[in-house]
Amino acid sequence: MEGTGGELGGQGNWGLEDAPGLLARASLPIIPAWPLPLASSALTLLLGALTSLFLWYCYRLGSQDMQALGDGSRAGSVSGGPGGCSEAGRPSPGSSGEPGEGPRTEGLVSRRLRAYARRYSWAGMGRVRRAAQGGPGPGGGLGVLGIQRPGLLFLPDLPSAPFVPRDAQRHDVELLESSFPAILRDFGAVSCDFSGTTPLPRGWSPPLAPGCYQLLLYQAGRCQPSNCRQCPGAYRALRGLRSFMNANTFGNAGFSVLLPGARLESRCGPTNARVRCHLGLKIPPGCELVVGGEPQCWAEGHCLLVDDSFLHTVAHNGSPEDGPRVVFIVDLWHPNVAGAERQALDFVFAPDP
Repeated sequence: MEGTGGELGGQGNWGLEDAPGLLARASLPIIPAWPLPLASSALTLLLGALTSLFLWYCYRLGSQDMQALGDGSRAGSVSGGPGGCSEAGRPSPGSSGEPGEGPRTEGLVSRRLRAYARRYSWAGMGRVRRAAQGGPGPGGGLGVLGIQRPGLLFLPDLPSAPFVPRDAQRHDVELLESSFPAILRDFGAVSCDFSGTTPLPRGWSPPLAPGCYQLLLYQAGRCQPSNCRQCPGAYRALRGLRSFMNANTFGNAGFSVLLPGARLESRCGPTNARVRCHLGLKIPPGCELVVGGEPQCWAEGHCLLVDDSFLHTVAHNGSPEDGPRVVFIVDLWHPNVAGAERQALDFVFAPDP
């Protein structure tokens, strides 16, 4: 029988005598649309390009770390001295004006940050890594309008304002204000004659500036046991805070006393990663705090949150009969510093053993 249609899928009549021809046509090899040698070469080129891109990325990361390390090594060594309240202190060369908080080099910060990443992870470390590789202030220069100049660490992309809303740290603000009577009693127990005619009792720091005294319960992230035992109410309040920088050299807490006529000229704190909480204890007339050009005044029993990386000035313009101005100062984390960033910065700026 002779088939019609001419194609395997065509319509027509065919018989058994046509089977060999059909089988021969079905067994013909299928010619690939892309020659195999050419496809293999294209795949090899693609894999080579991806490998080169990956190696270039690793080289770039390593070169950035080495550059930061070299810049920091040329900057000098780190001073691990104690920290204090920014209202008083003798600024050391290259420091921000914070008493005892010496300049930390970028090199050491970068090395410690890499050690932290090896132990944990780089996840969430973008801002901290940029801070470690750059100088203080955006782009290594001055901060917002030249009035925000942290001396040691500028964490980029943090909201910047001289005064921080109370709601940003509501829990800690309310706890400190509710502890106001106990903290005021503690000050009465450790207070002394600040006229200079008699030696200061144990625990009080020597006057780091004329008319300015302080008694610290935490100094540069380290607890001062003898002072804490003298102030059980204040110590109990500190233990209940959620954002107290109690494991970081940027963290301090204690009483700050300013005598009538004393004035502390403009200075900046070491970092914008913290917020200083001022709890007013004794606020006579004529006291003023100016931060970033904005004047404010304390109120007894109320907290004031200050970003002390801005230029700030403190003055007591009252008469001698008014008595000293007394505030309880606590260093808190900036509310926009994430938990992973806090953990990394605690590792990098851990208190000296």
